[in-house]
Amino acid sequence: MVEAYWNIGKSIVEQQGGEARAEYGAQLIKALSKQMTADFGKGFTISNLKYMRQFYLTFPNGHALRGELSWTHYRLLMKVENEKARQFYLEECAKSAWSTRQLERQINSFFYERLLSSRDKAGVAGEIKKLEPGKSPEDIIRDPYVLEFLGLEQNASFYESDLEQALIDHLQKFLLELGRGFSFVGRQKRFTFDGEHFFIDLVFYNYILKCFVLIDLKAGKLTHQDIGQMQMYVNYFTRELMNEGDNLPIGIVLCADKSEAVVRYTLPEGNTQIFTSKYKLYLPTEEELRQELQREYRALDETIETE
Repeated sequence: MVEAYWNIGKSIVEQQGGEARAEYGAQLIKALSKQMTADFGKGFTISNLKYMRQFYLTFPNGHALRGELSWTHYRLLMKVENEKARQFYLEECAKSAWSTRQLERQINSFFYERLLSSRDKAGVAGEIKKLEPGKSPEDIIRDPYVLEFLGLEQNASFYESDLEQALIDHLQKFLLELGRGFSFVGRQKRFTFDGEHFFIDLVFYNYILKCFVLIDLKAGKLTHQDIGQMQMYVNYFTRELMNEGDNLPIGIVLCADKSEAVVRYTLPEGNTQIFTSKYKLYLPTEEELRQELQREYRALDETIETE
């Protein structure tokens, strides 16, 4: 698959007449995406083809393709601007069988730069084994591009644990039955930028409030990272998916915990319209959501005990 992506990127660059004609590439990639999707099926969206093009430009020498590395490995490597550092990570990753999580940590912690400047090179080199687990099956198959390439459905079960999935199933039905203007948009809604994929558990549109309602379920206690992530989701929908006449999206983070279900609403800084009576009239209350989560937890516990 990696080799196929590299060759597709090579063909795109050649059709563009080289990198210098990148401005011509937008229309070409759009046409290619339409044609290749018709010919071969999923996996050839405009964004995917752009990554394939960048893949070839970043690794123009085909010898850089290593059988030990996945497409996710290469997407991470493409972010490394320093060519020497990128080559170092590539070789070390293949030699040491780093998982994608291990590679990402090494890049983000400036492993290459620290190794060059450190006197204790053995200590720096050995830290990854202590801090990150080895490669798992998820590191190999848990990638939307791979699923698209293989023609598999992007089923939510690829991304959620059984417990979280059951809760999401229940919440989806609960909100639709609750009424109050909810229209279901999607689950495990994916969007991608800078080569990274993000998934929102549930997305609704409320036609009374005229806004998107985003819901993310987190196992355990609420953290500031959860709030920050929802902030990003809300900002993305605000800037990319709002239509004329829409109100600002609403983000709801549900932290599922058996002792207590904590519900928090997140909006862009300075916006408080969610707290007005109009919004409260049509959105489920914290107590309603908390009770639904606890009710579903009890049902799951009873199911487990009888199995």
